[in-house]
Amino acid sequence: ISSGCCCSSALSECTPCVLTVTIAPPIAGADCKSSCNLAHGRCDVNGDCRCDPGWEGDSCERCVRMPGCLHGTCHQPWQCICLSGWAGRFCDKDVHICEHQRPCQNSARCINDREGDYSCVCPDGFHGKNCEVKRGPCELAGSPCQNGGTCLDNNGYADAFACRCLAGFVGDLCELDVDDCLMRPCANGATCHDGINRFSCKCPAGFEGRFCTSNLDDCASQPCRNGGKCYDRVNDFDCVCPEGYAGKSCATVLEPQREEQVQTAPRNAQRVNYFTPESATQVPPQGTRPQPIAGGLLKISVKEVVAQEESGLAETRFVILAVFGACTLLLALVTATLVL
Repeated sequence: ISSGCCCSSALSECTPCVLTVTIAPPIAGADCKSSCNLAHGRCDVNGDCRCDPGWEGDSCERCVRMPGCLHGTCHQPWQCICLSGWAGRFCDKDVHICEHQRPCQNSARCINDREGDYSCVCPDGFHGKNCEVKRGPCELAGSPCQNGGTCLDNNGYADAFACRCLAGFVGDLCELDVDDCLMRPCANGATCHDGINRFSCKCPAGFEGRFCTSNLDDCASQPCRNGGKCYDRVNDFDCVCPEGYAGKSCATVLEPQREEQVQTAPRNAQRVNYFTPESATQVPPQGTRPQPIAGGLLKISVKEVVAQEESGLAETRFVILAVFGACTLLLALVTATLVL
């Protein structure tokens, strides 16, 4: 539909008018390769039938069911109309489940409810959705397991119950908390605190980490001053100070020391030892002649002491050599006697 001006030869001017254009739909089978339901689809330029959303099939003759619909059909797209014997939103519930599947156990009576559901009338001593649970030791004991433990009695058919404990608990009734500090997991003298299936370590000064195994770096704060080199210790540090500095952190400045001239005595010079009058009562070595000096002191020449020591050593060596020679001579005589 479009608007414009209509002009006539009988009129001296044009007047507004409305033009209506009607497009006829394509004829089925005229251009399509196969018959196409044009109410639910169309033919493309290649002659193929293209279905509208919600329709399917070669001729777009079938509606698309609601996703998840098991035992149903549709008249319009996205419907799920249940077939006979089925119910539920997705047509997945058997209306006659008691006859087809027999879900109730232990001789219980099954009753079909509406919408494909059922219920079981349990005999004495049984309960549950399908009457599968027997009133056994667990129920008779009144849930005896502690600390979240699960009671097991083979659905009531066991002679006695047993408890399956959560991690961190032991015992017949899961009543005992496991001491997680028993294996001493904390290192370096840390204090262990037991928890429920866990532990924590209180680290001493100088250590950190879950097990207190990491030594804190006491050099991280750069405590050494004036270029000192830091060495980490356990909750401590040592500083190697450069020349001219001292102290724990190399913060103390040392004063320069004066160099003193040291006169070297000649190698052959005699060293003189002075003895006080109290030590003068000691007996001097044999052959040494004490020389009195001023002040009551005695002057002894080092050369004389050394000469005396060398003389005594020579005498000792001579005695040892003589004894060794005599022994050798005696051994030769004994050997000669045995041979003869």
